[in-house]
Amino acid sequence: MAKPPLRFGIVAGEASGDLLGGGLIAAIKQHYPDAVFEGIAGPQMIAAGADSLFPMDRLSVMGIVEVLGRYRELLGIRRQLATHFKQNPPDVFIGIDAPDFTLGLEKQLRVAGIKTVHYVSPSVWAWRQRRVKKIAASTGLMLTLFPFEASFYQKYQVPVRFVGHPLADTIPLAVDKQAARQQLNLPTDTEILALLPGSRSNELHYLAQPFIETACWLQARRPSLEFVVPLANKERRIQFEQAMTEIKAQGRELPRLTLVDGQSREVMAAADVVLLASGTAALEAMLLKRPMVVAYKLAPLTYWLAKRLVKVENVSLPNLLANETLVPELIQHEATPENLGQKLLAYFENPSIMGDLNQRFTDIHQTLRQDASRQAADAILQQITQAAKV
Repeated sequence: MAKPPLRFGIVAGEASGDLLGGGLIAAIKQHYPDAVFEGIAGPQMIAAGADSLFPMDRLSVMGIVEVLGRYRELLGIRRQLATHFKQNPPDVFIGIDAPDFTLGLEKQLRVAGIKTVHYVSPSVWAWRQRRVKKIAASTGLMLTLFPFEASFYQKYQVPVRFVGHPLADTIPLAVDKQAARQQLNLPTDTEILALLPGSRSNELHYLAQPFIETACWLQARRPSLEFVVPLANKERRIQFEQAMTEIKAQGRELPRLTLVDGQSREVMAAADVVLLASGTAALEAMLLKRPMVVAYKLAPLTYWLAKRLVKVENVSLPNLLANETLVPELIQHEATPENLGQKLLAYFENPSIMGDLNQRFTDIHQTLRQDASRQAADAILQQITQAAKV
């Protein structure tokens, strides 16, 4: 009698998790083509073969107020998923990121005897470290994107496996700057600075104006410098253009700013240097081997709380991965146009700095290039084979 197909419960809460999930499903199906995946999935996971019981966008909520407004709905979805999986137990349940939602579900399923895996560590190593106890109670295996995360869990004796980062697999070790410029119709014979003030409204609220003013400061000192700004969507473009209008209304001359819809990775590849908001963009810039300055601003009360909760000296991923300050980080009141401009100008005036960074970035890239989807699939399938041997 033929064995029934392997069944996987799987939940992703936003686009980045959907991308990871799509790669993971494809990697598992290479071993088990008839494997069944169901839970909450986005378009990448659905295309790979997952059945989504609820729309993924119902989980994609940012901010305390927004979460509170949807709290009852989110609890209801989690309750229905828990009931479904308890009545139809999968061989493994996989929670991808979205820890506030998935870890609670994982705990319920693990208590019910279902094996659980969590893919993408919360920033527990940086703040609210006591959460590690909840994580240990919720998941049988943590899959991390970065090696320093795995070291943290090992310290607390939580089963963990570093699988690498999919971006490191997809971005080549060497990126053709001139080809990227030709693709974007940018000049091939001048210096270019990319400005990435973030993809969220609150990031542009705090960073759009300082970034534009930084470009003004730099153009006064390096007149041939070109500035290119990729913007995540129509709303962010309107927001950035409003900041430009406000500066112009003060009687100030705007620098030469080329605005681009999306294509942030292509813009960074085309640039000589990047000024960006802290986040995944810093990881992408590092993998593209582009020197960068990282800036971030928060609401004053949020920053006051964060300073008391965060346990790490650096906030950007290049510095965290290097365990030293490779690139400048200017946070809150330090992120002034003059401070940012001076750090950026140093790259253009000292090209040897760029060469040194390129080698460090390449070393980190190779560390992260582990064929993440295959590694994650192997780790999850081992959970099933180990269970079969017990």
